[in-house]
Amino acid sequence: MTETILANATLVLPDRTHSGSLCLKDGRIAEIGAGTAVPPGAIDCGGDFLAPGLIELHTDNLERHIQPRPGVDWPHAAAIIAHDAELAGTGITTVFDAMRVGSISKGTEQGGDYAKYARGLASELLELRGQGALRISHFLHLRAEVCSETLIAELDEFTPEDRVGIVSLMDHTPGQRQFRDVSKLARYVMGKHGMSEAGFAEHVARLKGLRDTFGDAHEAAAVAVARRLGATLASHDDTTEEQVITSASYGIRLAEFPTTEEAARACHAYGIQVMMGAPNLIRGGSHSGNVAARDLAEAGLLDIVSSDYVPAALLSAALMLGDIWDDMARGIATVTAAPARAAGLEDRGRLIPGARADLIRFTRAGATPVLRETWVQGRRVA
Repeated sequence: MTETILANATLVLPDRTHSGSLCLKDGRIAEIGAGTAVPPGAIDCGGDFLAPGLIELHTDNLERHIQPRPGVDWPHAAAIIAHDAELAGTGITTVFDAMRVGSISKGTEQGGDYAKYARGLASELLELRGQGALRISHFLHLRAEVCSETLIAELDEFTPEDRVGIVSLMDHTPGQRQFRDVSKLARYVMGKHGMSEAGFAEHVARLKGLRDTFGDAHEAAAVAVARRLGATLASHDDTTEEQVITSASYGIRLAEFPTTEEAARACHAYGIQVMMGAPNLIRGGSHSGNVAARDLAEAGLLDIVSSDYVPAALLSAALMLGDIWDDMARGIATVTAAPARAAGLEDRGRLIPGARADLIRFTRAGATPVLRETWVQGRRVA
């Protein structure tokens, strides 16, 4: 057996923090001790915080590495390994890598098409995992794009062996949900893809037409595939109580980024956990003009945090919530225990005997976390 003792630490336990030590054996937490003593051979943490490794349910970070600039397709193995190392370096020990499923054939302007990529990228990621090339634990998060042409065929390419942990229903029809204000969508799409006003108008019309033609069938297929794969089914950008009622009817228990307080309150009324983005919390609001994560936190309506597009934001947001609530354990739980429960991972997310030894060691420079070490199954990876 391999044994490591981390001593003289401030342990972030499920309901409190206190000085203590962890004994790690064969990738698990074997014992939890109290006090500041440092036994011979132990690692002296010097009072630093020890918390569970962070669990990320929704991040676009892999896509950013695959396509660092519009039209640039980076070598995938190198991109996956760099993405994995970046997450380890921010304290994330389990990630559900978001991949879009559902494509649109080439439009008349740059930016009017969305090419298929998820199946191939997933296979490359899983192959690297099988080779032991990755530092942290990877699962797949399939973003099922309702406004597409090929969603059903692409979903059918995945099997229960593919580690699909989450399937989310993504309805980006202009004029509702995230982009109720079409002008904000215009700034985003036209700026990202260099699209003209005429091209954007055509793009909007095309998406609305796809929703009218395929939307209901695509939603039903995504719900069925999530069940077939044994994955958590999530909604995305719920805005109204009616949309939340529909989510609940599908058996959804995780809501990604509800855009209004009305929707967040309805989620809690129907037993659906609310996940918000760390960038929203840290920046003080949504870049799309939707509800502020801080407002939901102060109203008791925020359960889980996702780094979304800034991996380093995850730990910062958890500490910020701990300060808002005056309860660090509660803040850390939004990025550890709560996402683990939402994804059905009972073996991680808490410092308890028997749990996976996925850990982070950090201190604070004022409000900013300073990550010292990341451990996965008792092995230091960053």
